[in-house]
Amino acid sequence: MKVIKTKFDGLLIIKRPTYYDNRGFLRVLFEQKKFKKKFIFDYFSISKKNVIRGLHLQYKKPQAKIISVISGRIFDVVLDCRKNSKTFAKHFTINISSNDNVSLYIPEGFAHGFCSLTNNTILHYRNSNYRNLKYETGILWKDRDLNIKWPVKNPLMSLRDKRNITFSKFLDSKNFKKM
Repeated sequence: MKVIKTKFDGLLIIKRPTYYDNRGFLRVLFEQKKFKKKFIFDYFSISKKNVIRGLHLQYKKPQAKIISVISGRIFDVVLDCRKNSKTFAKHFTINISSNDNVSLYIPEGFAHGFCSLTNNTILHYRNSNYRNLKYETGILWKDRDLNIKWPVKNPLMSLRDKRNITFSKFLDSKNFKKM
């Protein structure tokens, strides 16, 4: 496993080997011994092409995440919401494909979202904390102040994600003050 640091403190790109033979291949998704943080909650999503999910954040009982694409390709976005970070209010984007065998480690304090670039994209999430709807919030994907260059103009989205708030409203909210 190769770990690549980004300009965002704690945000890591993880490249793992793929073992091929005449039957197909084998990939390791996760090894706890490589992480100090304990991961306790896994789930996955399946998305159609042009679906945007996010930007999601759990402001209380935050989650570190490892994002892996099992099938398909995504445009992944993380937004640094950590008050004292050098990269506060900046975003990081990366295209990840199931062919790459690359995962993204996202520390606590980041909002996360992605756009599915293929049909039937399967994304696996490994989390350091359980999902808690009471402490979730969302930041608007097309917030002009964030200037994220999404690869679609009219995405498929949940009603909940369409109602996400701007980053400036998030900063003014009591939820941000609780972080």
